[in-house]
Amino acid sequence: MGRKFFSELVGTFLLVFFAVGVATLSFGFRFRGFSTSAGVVATALAFGLVLLGLAYVFGPISGAHVNPAVTIGALVAGRIGILEALWYWIAQFIGGILGALLLWGVFSQSPIYSKSVQGLGADGYGSLSMIHITWGGAFLAEVVMTAIFIFVILGVTHKAANAATAGVVIGLTLTLVHLFGISIDGTSVNPARSLGPALIVGGTALHQVWLFIVAPLVGGIVGAVAFILLAPHKPVEPVVTLDPPVPTPG
Repeated sequence: MGRKFFSELVGTFLLVFFAVGVATLSFGFRFRGFSTSAGVVATALAFGLVLLGLAYVFGPISGAHVNPAVTIGALVAGRIGILEALWYWIAQFIGGILGALLLWGVFSQSPIYSKSVQGLGADGYGSLSMIHITWGGAFLAEVVMTAIFIFVILGVTHKAANAATAGVVIGLTLTLVHLFGISIDGTSVNPARSLGPALIVGGTALHQVWLFIVAPLVGGIVGAVAFILLAPHKPVEPVVTLDPPVPTPG
């Protein structure tokens, strides 16, 4: 359990530090220039590529959840027990907070950085959303995106799936949901990713962070239930016969 706890903590730490770092550079420092699409693509790829690497490094140890929503999905699907899930959640939230703290420490060394101006890649709705979406719209989007993400994860890590390609599929799926969700609310689908930056930025981001904790957890449950209802319970095995072929008359 100690190795699992450490891998979840470090994995979430790395996800927040690098991927949220790219988000802050793209939108906070405006390295995207005049192209919002460039910032969306760069940030989406950052999240997907970091998770892809973590899946292969920490996957054999803890499953590389690095996300409380993934853990609740695994819990509902019967992949882990409640005690193990609790330890995972503690590790993930600690890792997310530490990753955000280190990221803030790095950026604060820049003379042009201001927490109130550049922020720290926090999610948000209303005035913090590119399309000024309401909290209801953001909640629904987070539930749907997280449910799809969890459904895919449970599917590609099923015993009937090809484990060798699981990390690639998971990373690309996270990229996809970010391509869709960044313009809506910044994209959470991960409560630990949202809590760390919100605690540091404070203000409206901290006031709104409840949504980015609750909605992904609800989405994780929805995705797991959908997987239980739709996924095969046993791997399909080919029919093998050792009987010699029957000659065809004529």
